[in-house]
Amino acid sequence: MSLEEARSHHLGDAVADSRVLVTTGAGGVGKTTSAAALGYAGARAGRRTLVLTIDPARRLAQALGIEHLDDEPARVPVTAPDGGELWAMMLDMQTTFDRLIDRHATSPANARAIKANRIYRTLASTLSGTQEYMAMERLHELHDTGEWDLLVIDTPPTRSALDFLDAPKRMTSFLEGRLLTLLLKPGMIAGRGLGRVVGAGATAFMRVAGKVTGMELLEDLADFFRNFEGMYDGFKQRAEEVLVLLQDPRSRFVVVTTPEPPPLREARFFLQRLEQEGLHAAGVVVNRIHPLPPPEPGDDVLRAAAAAGGDDDLARGVTGTLAVLADVRNLAERQRRDVNAALFGVRVHTVVEVPLLGQDVHDAAGLESIATTLTTRTA
Repeated sequence: MSLEEARSHHLGDAVADSRVLVTTGAGGVGKTTSAAALGYAGARAGRRTLVLTIDPARRLAQALGIEHLDDEPARVPVTAPDGGELWAMMLDMQTTFDRLIDRHATSPANARAIKANRIYRTLASTLSGTQEYMAMERLHELHDTGEWDLLVIDTPPTRSALDFLDAPKRMTSFLEGRLLTLLLKPGMIAGRGLGRVVGAGATAFMRVAGKVTGMELLEDLADFFRNFEGMYDGFKQRAEEVLVLLQDPRSRFVVVTTPEPPPLREARFFLQRLEQEGLHAAGVVVNRIHPLPPPEPGDDVLRAAAAAGGDDDLARGVTGTLAVLADVRNLAERQRRDVNAALFGVRVHTVVEVPLLGQDVHDAAGLESIATTLTTRTA
């Protein structure tokens, strides 16, 4: 399919048929606004829709015109026919991680011990990929409830949009790591103490850490991994279940970009990665693209030029207007050439162009306008 054919399609079918829509792309390209608009479109299509943002910057609440979001779904006041509803929430990573511990711990006492451990608290907030992994975990929780016709996920701005897909593998790789294997050896689990490990051939790092931080911190580390014993298989299984959910044909990715080369390159890489992973792309949204002005001056401009006569000021005004139109057209054409170049050779079914707006979207009227653009055939 050519890009021109892709531009004649829209995301209406994806909104109507999908169970999960994931918006992704580089930072600052309008993922949150796109997610909110897709959620609005889902409600407008008569579906009970929930938008989950992973971005802690609270942009989703601003885009929806509400003051606050937290880890529990909140109803968004929109007018939707056929029983459609729009709900929204923001990921609380710590709360989600705590629930995951509760689910997989060998006992309630074991879960309490892990959650009280300061190593766990540090791990939950700093381990690379934890935010993305917890987003997938929350997605799985919400999907399993069966309460929602459509889940729209707004992924976080990251150094690479590919981080979202790598999160489950990164988490399970950590759990399979050599440090964890060492600390879960029978001697450690039996409670013979970390001091013996440190004193009997442990790495130089562990010895130095013991001197600098004191054995209390190292004992916390040992307690954490000892309490973690028996939970690894549950974590790994959950990661595999999340990947199965994302590979379902009714789970689709909306790749969001702007017409500048860096985010376009990110969009291309992500589309290629989706295909490699057997995941499904609903389409590409190109935000903030300049509309193409008419190729020739309109009749009103030509009449103004003819009437200018000897009026130098009016003539200069008309000439300036024509020059601005030419510049805008050159910019719009260059942006579309950049889009075409970035997507050349990549399999993409739908490309939706959202024109540059005069202001940010922060209410239902703005969301409705973008939702209409995303879900209406343009050619």
